[in-house]
Amino acid sequence: MSNPIDTKIIGKLAEILDKNQLTGLKYEDENCKISLSREGGAPVYVPTPAVMPSAPAVISSAETEEQKEEAVEDYTNSPNAVKSPMVGVVYLASNPNSPTYVKLGDSVNAGDTVCLIEAMKTFNPVKAHKSGKVTKILVETGDPVEYGEPLIIIE
Repeated sequence: MSNPIDTKIIGKLAEILDKNQLTGLKYEDENCKISLSREGGAPVYVPTPAVMPSAPAVISSAETEEQKEEAVEDYTNSPNAVKSPMVGVVYLASNPNSPTYVKLGDSVNAGDTVCLIEAMKTFNPVKAHKSGKVTKILVETGDPVEYGEPLIIIE
């Protein structure tokens, strides 16, 4: 059964793609998965199935212990992760001349603003979901982020 595509979402994603000069952008929710890519200078909508089979992981025996230690930890399901509430661009400070909202080691209270997400030329504050100490900052100012992407770890 097919759900109608919300063209407003596609328009917003295309604007983010253009504004940030990205070559591709993916959006996913429980009902659909949208991939936009730039071919010949114009964004192109590429529908993808809502459920994508995952390829089996292949680990090369040539991988060194050092590379294994540097592997990025997945915080997607961490209860300590402050996650992006939307697709957009992250900003760690209110403007380039201001200090960042939080730094590693800072203590924050639930409800404190920890960063901003810019979407459709609107800056949306992202608040800490709990009190604690900032132990990791997983993004940098200007990074494009997706819905549900972990941004900051508070323990």
